[in-house]
Amino acid sequence: MIIRSKAPLRIGLAGGGTDLETYSNEYGGAVLNATIGMYAYCTIIPTNDNKIKIYSYDNQNNIEIDSTPKIELEGNTLILHRGVYNRIVKDYNGGKPLSFIMSTSNDAPVGSGLGTSSTMVVAILEAFNKWLGLGLTDYQKAQLAYDIERKDLALAGGKQDQYAAVFGGFNFMEFKTDNTVVVNALRLERQRLNELECSLLLYYGGQSHDSAKMQLELTKNIINKQISNTQNKVADAVQAMHNIKQTAYKMKDYVLTGNMQEFANALRVGWENKKKTSSIVSNKALEEIISFALSHGAEAVKVSGAGGGGFLMLYCNPINRQKLINEMNTLGGKIYSVDFSKRGVESWTIND
Repeated sequence: MIIRSKAPLRIGLAGGGTDLETYSNEYGGAVLNATIGMYAYCTIIPTNDNKIKIYSYDNQNNIEIDSTPKIELEGNTLILHRGVYNRIVKDYNGGKPLSFIMSTSNDAPVGSGLGTSSTMVVAILEAFNKWLGLGLTDYQKAQLAYDIERKDLALAGGKQDQYAAVFGGFNFMEFKTDNTVVVNALRLERQRLNELECSLLLYYGGQSHDSAKMQLELTKNIINKQISNTQNKVADAVQAMHNIKQTAYKMKDYVLTGNMQEFANALRVGWENKKKTSSIVSNKALEEIISFALSHGAEAVKVSGAGGGGFLMLYCNPINRQKLINEMNTLGGKIYSVDFSKRGVESWTIND
C-alpha cells in the first residue's frame, strides 16, 4: 500500500499578522485568504525493515535511521517531518515506532510567503492520518498542525496557514481571544472568482539555497519583532495591526460584492499598514520592484507572507494583464497565474 497526500498553498489577501497569538489572544484577529493550485505533497510507503527513510525533494535533504519512538530534532534538517512523526507516535500510536519510506516535495520554495512550511506539516500529518486511520476532523488537523509547528518545534508564526491548507478555498478566518478559531467559507459566484483570477498575478524574483535560508531567518525576525511590539504595546505598531484587521473585514465585503476598485484600495492600505508593524517588512530592493510594477500596469502590490521577500502579489486591470506580465519578465523573475483551489488537504491510497 502507498499513501499519498497533497495540501494547497495559500495567498493572504488581508489580515496577515493578526493571527499571531500575542495579538489575537488579546484583541482578536481576522484574516482573508484563499488557497491556490500549488501544493505540498507527501508519500508514505509502510515497510517492515525497522527503518525510517525520509526524502525531501524540494530541499534535497534526507535521513535514514533505525525506527525509534522519537527522532531527535537535530539542527534544521527535516525538522517539520521529525516533528510530525514524533507527535503522531506519542499521541496516536502508543509510543510504538513506525517503519516507512516518506518522500515530500513542494510546488513553491521555502520562504516564498505562501505558507509552504505549515502546508507541508498539514500534508505530512494527513498522510499519517490516512495510514493509521486516525479519523481527525478538519479543525483537529489544523490545530494539531499548529501545535506541532508552533509549540513542539517552537517555530515563529501565526495560525492562518494551517487552517487554510486543511480547509481550502476562500475563507474568512476569525481568531478569538479565547484561542478558538472560526473558519467561514465564502461562497463566491463564479464570475467573482474569474475576475479575481484575471486580475491577480504572483511574481517571484528567485533565490538560491543560501538566500532561501536568509529569507527564513528574516521572516522569523519580522514575526518576532511584531510579537515584541504587541507585547510591549508599541502604539504605532499595534494600531497598524488594528487597521490590518479592519481591512480584512472590509475586503471580505469587497470580494463578495465584486467591488474591485475598493479591493485594490484595500490591498494598498493593507500593505502600507503591514510596513508599520516592523521596520524590516520591506526593503529597498522590494520597493524598487513594487515601484516598477506600479508604473507598468499594476494598481496594487503587496508582499505575500510576513514580508522581507518571497512572492509579490500584483493586482491589475485584466486589460493590462499581458502588458504587466511582459514588463515583469524583463526583471528576470517568474510570473505565476493565480488559479484558486476549492479543496483543502486530501489523501488517498494506491496498491504497491
